[in-house]
Amino acid sequence: MSTNLQKDEPGGAGRAAPDRSGPPVLRLSGISKRFGAVQALTDVDLEVYAGEVLALVGDNGAGKSTLIKVVAGVNAPDEGVIEFGGRPVSISRPHDAQRLGIATVYQDLALADNLDVVGNLFLGSEIYRWGLLDEVAMEKKARELLDTLSIKIPSVRIPVASLSGGQRQVVAISRSLLGEPKLVVLDEPTAALGVEQTAQVLDLVERLRDRGLAVIIISHNMVDVRAVSDRVAVLRLGRNNGTFDVASTTQEQIIAAITGATDNAVSRRASRDHAQS
Repeated sequence: MSTNLQKDEPGGAGRAAPDRSGPPVLRLSGISKRFGAVQALTDVDLEVYAGEVLALVGDNGAGKSTLIKVVAGVNAPDEGVIEFGGRPVSISRPHDAQRLGIATVYQDLALADNLDVVGNLFLGSEIYRWGLLDEVAMEKKARELLDTLSIKIPSVRIPVASLSGGQRQVVAISRSLLGEPKLVVLDEPTAALGVEQTAQVLDLVERLRDRGLAVIIISHNMVDVRAVSDRVAVLRLGRNNGTFDVASTTQEQIIAAITGATDNAVSRRASRDHAQS
């Protein structure tokens, strides 16, 4: 993906739309979550299909992180239904999400700087042979995975601490693919990255979609959102405030939904109640 394409064309231009004839990989219906007196989410709906990148956007405090933690099994919802692959499921802990095929890459990446690329990829999922670590098998599988994703790393045996920010991000994303997930959730994957590193990460996101995976990406960068996403879901004050097809929506329309300039009736009521409380 060229830099010019990122800047000048929305993500939906020039590529086939995802197949939405079947059930979505993930569907959230009426999700609500409260923390004490704070209502973080109220009746939130969300769905993402195989081969689709869905951007989840909103202002600070809109409920994005809370919603992602519901999907990842960190926070169980108080109300609502979660469907995965067309059937209702219960996600009450991270293991439940992983078992279903949901992989989440958080902003802090959770990489061990003192370990090499192979060590990070297989951290917690090491391959053993005759009771010993099978370093040869892990290195071979690591190279195959990175080659499949067209990821260029100087060596899989160098410490992660010596990699650039973009390379560290793609290592973290690659690690999430070892369990062969159906849905990958990326929390601010391009935050604090330069232009070239951002392009590297966005290229990888596109390759995930090309492999038929469903991808949810949280980002505050509208250029990145429009460069790689098929649809954009907006949260405002913990509620839905519109879902937009990137190919037919302007950046100004998305920003207006984020700020509340074109909010819906539900979010207007929520804003009024919030102001009165």
